[in-house]
Amino acid sequence: MPPTDPSPAARPRRNDPGRRDRIIGACLDVIAEDGVDGTSHRRVAAHADVPLGSMTYHFSGRDELLREAFTRFTTSTSERFAARLDQVVPGDREGVVQAVVDIIRRDVFPDRRELVLTHELYTLAARDPAYRDLTNAWMRRSRAALERCFDPATARVVDALIEGLTIHRALDTQPCDEADVELAVRRLTQG
Repeated sequence: MPPTDPSPAARPRRNDPGRRDRIIGACLDVIAEDGVDGTSHRRVAAHADVPLGSMTYHFSGRDELLREAFTRFTTSTSERFAARLDQVVPGDREGVVQAVVDIIRRDVFPDRRELVLTHELYTLAARDPAYRDLTNAWMRRSRAALERCFDPATARVVDALIEGLTIHRALDTQPCDEADVELAVRRLTQG
């Protein structure tokens, strides 16, 4: 009679090529729900529906997992930002203004999840200088996209305007006058 429990070498290996990717996505979900402080390997593994041992197989520790998750988040946000500016015809100043307005109104913090993720990363970077490389890389990508439309100094202040206005729009208890967003972008970009 054959054994009912094959030895580890005889058991088929579970093929799950997307596991690491799924864990990173689950980590972002957990951060959005529970914050960085509430993010543990156990919670992420449960959310990703993977064995807890997968966490240490794929990541050397919580820090590596957080870095990977926030890198994915900032990269996807930057890509969305750049895609909006890529739609502008070179030299079309009105198109540039509208693209920046749309970035503020639609692309940055399109939902509560992204607002929380952004501010969790900012808080982590404020407390731990090692995470500033992520926020600085994110700012460099944003500015590089803006520099396709503006000189470097203007790109820097437009990036700061985008950041500030999106935070105010997301957190202010009074509804934002959408005309004010466009007015601010016009004043800054057209002198």
